[in-house]
Amino acid sequence: MTESLSMPATTDTAAERTFGIILVSASAAVFGLTGVLTKSIHADPLTITCWRGFVGSILIALYVFWRRRRSGRRESLRLGWRGWLLAVEGALASIAFVSAFKFTFVANVAIIYATAPFVTAVLAFVLVRERFRLQTLVAAAVSLSGVAIMVWSGFGTGHLFGDGLALLMTIGSALYMIMVRAFRDTPVVWAGAVSAFLLFVLGWFVTDPLAVSARDAVLLVAFGMSFALASILWTEGARLIPAAESGLLGSAEVPFAILFAFLFLAEVPPAASMIGGAIVLCAVFAHAGRDWQAARQRSAGGKSAPEINL
Repeated sequence: MTESLSMPATTDTAAERTFGIILVSASAAVFGLTGVLTKSIHADPLTITCWRGFVGSILIALYVFWRRRRSGRRESLRLGWRGWLLAVEGALASIAFVSAFKFTFVANVAIIYATAPFVTAVLAFVLVRERFRLQTLVAAAVSLSGVAIMVWSGFGTGHLFGDGLALLMTIGSALYMIMVRAFRDTPVVWAGAVSAFLLFVLGWFVTDPLAVSARDAVLLVAFGMSFALASILWTEGARLIPAAESGLLGSAEVPFAILFAFLFLAEVPPAASMIGGAIVLCAVFAHAGRDWQAARQRSAGGKSAPEINL
């Protein structure tokens, strides 16, 4: 009798986990289109971020209101100074992110961004003295060597500026992650919607977002929709699976970005980028894979899985 009663719960848990894996994997694939869409649009980076912010902020806001209605309006929309700080910092990082694709290879941006977890660990230690594991330190050192190879190859090729923007964006994203953990009572998804709207306001006053071709307008709307879709898929999927597993699946964004750049743009990065990228990817997947394996062992042993520190 007990066995028969426990089976539906187990089945439901397995179904939720499978659905979460699908959602997070789909999010990584959609995020991987960012470089292709950015390079396919002829408008300048601020115009792109303006449209992305306009479409993205509307769709994410609708999602937040839907979630809030389902929760009985228990979720607060009050940002406070912490939420506004998150929104402004996220907007600045987004500008650097989109701009980087215009000045270097998609693979370079994606691979440099893949080091964000390690940059986050180092900055968290420097800023708030948050300890990290030896495993993370080793992976960070290995990935840094890969990034160094990529950046060094950019000297004299015209891609160094784009690589620098990608590094700046990665640091900005790391600071954003640290603030998200520090500001636990802040509505992060709502702050993301406000951040996207700030991009729209900035672009509207600095550029002329309506001075785009019909082709670019379609791509810009698609870009904003893909940004919102990827964010929503990640938010919903990460609720259903362990953090270590979502981190491992999220790392798939990098090979997706490189694959899409090759398929849609015929973009093949130089040998140095390929070598450096391979080093970074090995470090990222090895680190994420060990976390995932450790989480599975704890689950199999019947222990509650504690939050994994960087």
